[in-house]
Amino acid sequence: MTVKKRILSGIQPTGRLHLGNLIGAVDNWVRLQQDNDCFFFIADWHALTTAYADTKNLHEDLKQLVIDLLAAGIDPEKAVLFKQSDVPEHAELHLLFSMITPLPWLERVPTYKSKIEEIKEKDLGTYGFLGYPVLQAADILIYKASHVPVGEDQLPHIELAREIGRRFNYLYKDIFPMPQDLLTAFPVLPGIDGRKMSKSYQNTIALADSPEIVRKKVAAMVTDPARIKRDDKGHPEVCPVHAYFKIFAREKVAVVAAGCRSAERGCVECKRELAGILVDYLAPIHQRRAQLEKEPGYLQTVLQRGAEQARQVAAKTLNEAKSAIGLA
Repeated sequence: MTVKKRILSGIQPTGRLHLGNLIGAVDNWVRLQQDNDCFFFIADWHALTTAYADTKNLHEDLKQLVIDLLAAGIDPEKAVLFKQSDVPEHAELHLLFSMITPLPWLERVPTYKSKIEEIKEKDLGTYGFLGYPVLQAADILIYKASHVPVGEDQLPHIELAREIGRRFNYLYKDIFPMPQDLLTAFPVLPGIDGRKMSKSYQNTIALADSPEIVRKKVAAMVTDPARIKRDDKGHPEVCPVHAYFKIFAREKVAVVAAGCRSAERGCVECKRELAGILVDYLAPIHQRRAQLEKEPGYLQTVLQRGAEQARQVAAKTLNEAKSAIGLA
């Protein structure tokens, strides 16, 4: 008998899901939920680590994220989908872990300094931002997750979760298994400006974007910077538009690349064709989104049931941890 993996992953409600989120994380979640014991959560507490000063859109962003996830294929009958703040056990275990986590462990996390440099318009000199990986460790360990799907940039966070778990086990009692990273290999999807697709760069194509907006954004995409005139020969390997063909229309890659290199195909033609491909790709998601928008009661039911399922597991682990410390 095959034992199912316990999978844990989360996503912040910091704006509409975009195509980069879809191919980089959510599509993988949809595959994982078929044969594993999956817990997927909306990390609203984590969102406060960088957006604490402006929360006016948090409720709507959270609602739209739930709609996006369900429309993209997350099935609450196959996976536990819940909101982080609906499971207070995360916060309590985070508090316990913060008591035993050495400060230098947090200061050496690579993303700590890089994020401060990247997001200069916000004051990130807070305990919440520094302690983000401790809360993340609590998110993972409270479900005794065996695997955590991540990109390479998150590997230091998973290692820190293991270090915190090992330290707890050493100090008190062997409670927490060591989670393994499930490295998600996916092609990087560039934003419409050629940089990595990111909400902070405002260069995304959202799952909720209408066909008109998709066409407008694709028309504005940067292409091969060396191809100035229509009859200039192109270099598809450096063109962001071509990167989309490799992901969303693999059967056309060879033809598109050959036409670009020979200058038989222009950038406007490539963009027009890509826009049509993306509109067709997003059409079923748009249909599901439209239906879910009309069912706020269903969305609430999904989150409530997910929180109840998550708390059954989280409460048991938290009680074990408190008992090991001597707090029970």
